[in-house]
Amino acid sequence: MSTLRPVLALLILWLWSPAAAAAEESNIESLQQITHLVKWGGVFTSVLVIIAVLIAMRFLHDSVASLSLRFPSRRLLLQKAATIVQFLVYIVTGISVVALSLRLQDNVLALIGGTVAVSVGFAIKDVVASFIAGIMIMIDRPFQVGDRVSFGGQYGDITAIGLRSVRLQTLDDNTVTIPNNKFLNEITANGNYGALDMQVVMDFYVGPDQDVRLANELVTEAAVSSRYVYLEKPVVVLINQVILESHVAIRLRLKAYVLDTRYEKAFETDVNLRVLEAFGAEGIAPPAILHRTWEHVQPAAILRSAG
Repeated sequence: MSTLRPVLALLILWLWSPAAAAAEESNIESLQQITHLVKWGGVFTSVLVIIAVLIAMRFLHDSVASLSLRFPSRRLLLQKAATIVQFLVYIVTGISVVALSLRLQDNVLALIGGTVAVSVGFAIKDVVASFIAGIMIMIDRPFQVGDRVSFGGQYGDITAIGLRSVRLQTLDDNTVTIPNNKFLNEITANGNYGALDMQVVMDFYVGPDQDVRLANELVTEAAVSSRYVYLEKPVVVLINQVILESHVAIRLRLKAYVLDTRYEKAFETDVNLRVLEAFGAEGIAPPAILHRTWEHVQPAAILRSAG
């Protein structure tokens, strides 16, 4: 007990010291300043304003949904108008709540201005980066409008290049908007780079015991006879042996150019139909699991499949 008395005495002296009293007085003054800035009557009014705005927004959404059912052709226009109105209402409501709830003195305005400036700075960081990237894209020109590109898992035609974003129309007729700054750090594959024609690659598989030379001729003939082929550039068939689903197959990889990128899928369909019909007519079979012994393999068959 005797050892605790000096500690208690020091604690009492510290609590009643002038510095502690001054700190407590400063905290009280800060609290009084904060409470003085708040208009408590305006806070109650602000709550009523927020409730009224929420009810009005709910009514707006219900009205837009009802009108969209009655006028289906105007649905997108109604939804766009509702989005703009909602955005403006939220801005006006936020300004009104601040004006009703706070006494806008110089120090308060400075605090709000600083907060808004920091928030806007963070918000437009990506926008500024996309703007700079847009300028670099226009100078470096990795692609241009009309090119068929592959980027980030998306594949289609470039329809617009802006200062903030690039629009890409996929083959499924979806419009994809990509921020320009994405192109600075990721790889873009350009299929035609300003030209109308583009190389198209198609794979065909046959069994190792089939007539590979005949299959090569049929694939080449199917490509050069297509109405979509661009014959000013070479038609090539690469042949190699691959492991397909745990068994051996012969792959014939066709590389041909379509005369216009718009006909890429039509070209693929046309060539595939021709090859399937030709393979069926000549009896060329697809890969299959073969069960045979070395004694049953004919030397002529080995040479024919290897050739």
